[in-house]
Amino acid sequence: MIERKKQMLTVWLPVVICLAGVLFLSSMWQRWHEQATFSGISSLSQIILENDPEGEEMLLSALKEYQTQTESRPEGNEFLKQYGYTKGDFSGKTGERSSLLTIMVAVLISTAFLASSWSDKRRSHTRISGLTRYLEQVNTGTAGTIVQTREDEFSHLQDEIYKTVTSLYVTKETAIKAKERFAENLANIAHQLKTPITAAFLSLQLMEKEAPQKYTKPIRNQLARLNRLEESLLTLSKIDSGALKLEHSPVDVYTVLNLAVDNLEGLMSEKNILADIPYNGCAEFMGDMEWTMEALMNLIKNAMEHSPRGGTIHCEYFQNPLYTDIRIWDEGAGFAPEDIPHLFERFYRGQSAAKDGSGIGLALSQSLFEMQGGSLEARNLPSGGACFEIRLYSH
Repeated sequence: MIERKKQMLTVWLPVVICLAGVLFLSSMWQRWHEQATFSGISSLSQIILENDPEGEEMLLSALKEYQTQTESRPEGNEFLKQYGYTKGDFSGKTGERSSLLTIMVAVLISTAFLASSWSDKRRSHTRISGLTRYLEQVNTGTAGTIVQTREDEFSHLQDEIYKTVTSLYVTKETAIKAKERFAENLANIAHQLKTPITAAFLSLQLMEKEAPQKYTKPIRNQLARLNRLEESLLTLSKIDSGALKLEHSPVDVYTVLNLAVDNLEGLMSEKNILADIPYNGCAEFMGDMEWTMEALMNLIKNAMEHSPRGGTIHCEYFQNPLYTDIRIWDEGAGFAPEDIPHLFERFYRGQSAAKDGSGIGLALSQSLFEMQGGSLEARNLPSGGACFEIRLYSH
């Protein structure tokens, strides 16, 4: 209620001042007019008596009749015109004062209008600036409770902004808690898998001493797959909980691509697949060498799974002032179009996914690149084959 009164006062105060000024100037103008009329008649009477002293009685009679006259005679306005006189010939100081008064009234009204407009504009600017600062604080995570300062046309907007921001905070907190619970569950699953996998490996080593390799090799392959799954789950849980810390040092692109291929040499030899990594000059970005290599290995393995036997995995890179670009593609049939939007979803397995795949590798690679300020996308090439494109920005 107090703010409403303040707002009304701000709006109506210039109007009241303007009206008071007009009344004051009108009163002054009336006094000037009366004084001018009296001075004019007095001067005229003096001139008449100076020229005809004997006409005093007639003059006084005429003045008395003029004083008691309630209405002007219609023919009075035309009387002096027949002698060639106009209103301007007798205005003198009265005309100057009237013009000055008109100018003063116009200036007063204009000033009051400008003051009211300026006050309203300043008030609106102050309110908008306050709401803008609040939204800036929301973006930086330092916003508190928005304070209701007054009831005006911005009050509804302010209420809606505060409700929206509060809702977003609640949603954010809920999502963070859900992500933390998910990360904790992943870590628990990974730890639960570790013990039986280790025990199974020990048992397998004893079996390999007596059983033929054709029986133990499938078991070893499945245990290796479970071990990779356990390691991937543990890594994802660290990423989600923020426990995975990456280094921030120069990484040479050509070197890290070759390291990733070298670590997959055994698998590539089994499928008779080659890797083509042409040298394109020195290109470095700030990141973590080991985890970048891990992410690239997942992409190259995916390309291997979709390459024909005897095919080639192609890698290329280039750099500009904004980002470092890395592309990896195969010579296979490409991704199924319906799979592309879901390739980086955790545990998603597309139509052509490998039988021993877990659906985690691509999601893990994307998370690792995003943690280094980069992005990972997948698409089909017009000439055929599936392509991964990584961009690591230079900010």
